[in-house]
Amino acid sequence: MWYNMSLKKPSTKSWAFSIIVSSLALSLLACGNDSPTLETKAAKVVAPSDSVLNVGFIAFGDSGYHTDYLKEKQYKPQIPDRQAFINGELEEWLEDGGDPAKFIPSPSVFIPSVESMVDASGMYPVASAMKSHCKKVDCQFSVMLGDNIYPDGATLGVDGKDDSTRFADIFTKPFGDMGQGNKDYRIYTALGNHDWNTSREGAMAQVDFMETNKPFYMDGLFYTVKPPAGKGEIEIFVIDTEVILAGTDVKDAKLNKDGSEVPTDELDEMNPWSKPQNPEEKNMVAWLDDKLKNSTAKWKFVIAHHPIWSSGGSKFEQARVLRKLLLPSMCRYADMYFVGHEHSLELHEDSCASVSDENQQYRPLLQVLSGAAAKQRPVNFNFKAFQDKTYPENNAIFVKGMIWGFSHIQLEGDKATISMFSTPNNETGEVVEEFSYEYQRRSHIATVN
Repeated sequence: MWYNMSLKKPSTKSWAFSIIVSSLALSLLACGNDSPTLETKAAKVVAPSDSVLNVGFIAFGDSGYHTDYLKEKQYKPQIPDRQAFINGELEEWLEDGGDPAKFIPSPSVFIPSVESMVDASGMYPVASAMKSHCKKVDCQFSVMLGDNIYPDGATLGVDGKDDSTRFADIFTKPFGDMGQGNKDYRIYTALGNHDWNTSREGAMAQVDFMETNKPFYMDGLFYTVKPPAGKGEIEIFVIDTEVILAGTDVKDAKLNKDGSEVPTDELDEMNPWSKPQNPEEKNMVAWLDDKLKNSTAKWKFVIAHHPIWSSGGSKFEQARVLRKLLLPSMCRYADMYFVGHEHSLELHEDSCASVSDENQQYRPLLQVLSGAAAKQRPVNFNFKAFQDKTYPENNAIFVKGMIWGFSHIQLEGDKATISMFSTPNNETGEVVEEFSYEYQRRSHIATVN
């Protein structure tokens, strides 16, 4: 998409605050590519725990955007210079109802072979920033949240490019030396929708690479694993939400210019090869419920690609389906849900009201959306305002688009500190903290007393 923006959720909703936001956006636009940043609500204060658990890890997603592997249509129409690139983005931004004062252009790069500007990739700057950050804090493993290869996953050579070279450029070179010196370090990986775009064989070729090349780790399309650093107290539950969504009906997501949802009976087209092919894939939701229910771990993290809440404005129908399917299990048994799909950094808290009833009420569930590892995308301000007003069960704690970045999670006993970091468009790999939030482990107290 051409349009651009970023937002931290304000603690109040007032006329005066709106004026301040607009002024801030205008002043930052004049300064360059930095995204406007608004005050968010204060982080929760959680009392320290006596537990000895102290583990840190990285969450990053949508890292697979590499300009050597784009489709021809992504170079068209030819855009000769930076100003033409910005003009095109602004035009689409305005067509979608965006406020011109909040427009921010994407970083871009000129590709001589096609004589066109395209979106710059943040893959290598983000990888550099993550490795730099992990020299200062605990990073005993990572979770990789899908769309690991953009735009079409592994192709088995049908695009004229060898997958071994693709895997080296997109996996090994940027991320292969993460955790260097730690023999137990792994990057626990989920697939996303773009990883499925070519064929089932292409998706499984990526799975095979991740299963056989350290530090990457997969054990099929969906699996559970206990990272050694957690000593049995941390369990990761990886699911393939593209397969789950392909096994049901999902409506197209359409918006009015004011950000309100357009009712439609049109269905989102899914690749036939991503539909569940066997009983195990068809029963993935029940599998997750059983694994979460019977887990002996203290911390239970569900890892996937598609969010249950986000602010971009094009994923809400997928999110609606996944809330119905996944929240019953996650609200009862999980601690957090980690996703990408939107190329932004976001924290959302679902109240679990859709699962609770008069006899049983569940504590809110935190979703960590960390999909800014390569390609920038804006938040849709109008849609976010509509969603905030229409869905009280969603608490958007932090939202920022038009950013390259990642998340770091530090576990200390029963407390988690979720920190979100960006790295600037100048590709230096500098680490900039955007937001930090403290969260209490919920799986042992999922119900409200």
